[in-house]
Amino acid sequence: MMTDHQRIHPASDLESQTKPTVPLFPRNTSKSDRRSPSHPPLPKRHFPVRHTHPPKKKRSCCCRFLCCTFTILLILIVAIGITVGSLYLAFRPKLPKYSVDRLRITQFNLSDDNSLFVTFNVTVTARNPNKKIGIYYVSGSHISAWYKETGLCEGSLPKFYQGHRNTTVLNLPLTGQTQDATGLFNTLQQQLQEAGNIPLDIKVNQNVRVKLGKLKIFRVKFRVRCSLQVDSLGADNDISISDSRCKFRLRL
Repeated sequence: MMTDHQRIHPASDLESQTKPTVPLFPRNTSKSDRRSPSHPPLPKRHFPVRHTHPPKKKRSCCCRFLCCTFTILLILIVAIGITVGSLYLAFRPKLPKYSVDRLRITQFNLSDDNSLFVTFNVTVTARNPNKKIGIYYVSGSHISAWYKETGLCEGSLPKFYQGHRNTTVLNLPLTGQTQDATGLFNTLQQQLQEAGNIPLDIKVNQNVRVKLGKLKIFRVKFRVRCSLQVDSLGADNDISISDSRCKFRLRL
């Protein structure tokens, strides 16, 4: 039997007594700031910053066009290289050879008006050493004789076809006239007296077409320069050639 001083209190009364009337933290403070004053704030951790790579840009139309153009050019270069290599192996091309074998002067006179009239007859030997390649000598050729930087006379080569392993001898007339040539004439005579020879250059510019087997293909131009040493420039004489060297250059 319960005593009189034992009283049963409702639960609502107990909660009202234990519940604080004043809030422990201001209502406007965040949860991270609601720490006990006796405990210092925790140190902040610093996390490393990670840099992400920007997304790759899509290739532009210009870049694609350049790539396609480069690829096409590369394929064409390779195809041309293979074709040229195949032709070389099939025909084994060799450069023609030229030499000046004879020089005859029929006129070398200084007139009263100081004009120098010159006529040369030049014998040129052309050799085609190729077994399967023919050469067509077409129009547009030019041959000239020079003393240093002065042209003395000029002419042209005839049109003809030179077959495989063929040697052709050409007799070419060259004529020329030089105005105010008193100084040139005296220089030539002095050169002959002092050195005993006169250097001359024979220059040839010739257009040809090449025949590979039975196929007549592209036109090319070649240049020949022959350096001579002659012992005289007297008229109506066969001139002795002491030295003759020819250089050949080919242009497409």
